[in-house]
Amino acid sequence: MSLLLTFSYISPVFAAKKLKTILEYRHDVTGDGIPEKITVYGIPLKDNKDYYQEVWAEVEGKGIRKIKINCEGGFEPKLEFADLNHDGVDDILYSSAKGGSGGLYNFTLHTVKGGTLSEIPLPEPLPIESSFQNNFKAVMTIPGIQNPIQLDLSDRKADYIRLGLYQNNGMLNEPAELIIDPIAFFKIVKIKGKEEYGIKSYRQVSGAYHADGIGTVEVLFYYKNGQWITVDVQWKTPR
Repeated sequence: MSLLLTFSYISPVFAAKKLKTILEYRHDVTGDGIPEKITVYGIPLKDNKDYYQEVWAEVEGKGIRKIKINCEGGFEPKLEFADLNHDGVDDILYSSAKGGSGGLYNFTLHTVKGGTLSEIPLPEPLPIESSFQNNFKAVMTIPGIQNPIQLDLSDRKADYIRLGLYQNNGMLNEPAELIIDPIAFFKIVKIKGKEEYGIKSYRQVSGAYHADGIGTVEVLFYYKNGQWITVDVQWKTPR
């Protein structure tokens, strides 16, 4: 008589990581009319349970193989669904907060139409030019806005003089630009006058330091013929 022993090997590295089911959704993302089960998994950071160092989503449904979507880690991972590429099937927008004072988020956009995974690149930020001017002023040129944005920053002059950006007489000590963040956030929005959806990006503009917020550049994009088209550009200042 022979004895057969079977052992299961589990990597010590993986075993040390605590896998967590973060969210579960039911949504048709393949286009077959039947909602798929979409589960978001994550591995929390050992020293900060609210931060996920690894995140991925798995799509399961009738007639398709399990689809895994790798995502960037972060705080508060979530999925949103909308037909952003206008092919008749809702796409999957993933987001997670990076943390810190910048208010920045990770985003990825995917389609799994027909059970095939494909990433849709998100819009690139507009090339914004800016500079501080003498007499506590600044100017910005934003594509999509006809005239340069003229900014009066005289209410901050005491701070700017203290920091050495300006002299007491309002003259710049040296040429300097505003702080223009990368795209911090994307929001799914319905396009005015259409039944279709687009996506709006938000970018913070600051003065001498990041907490010195001046305003936000909001850009509405629409996906057409495989690329993002700029529909509207707005400069918004705090009320």
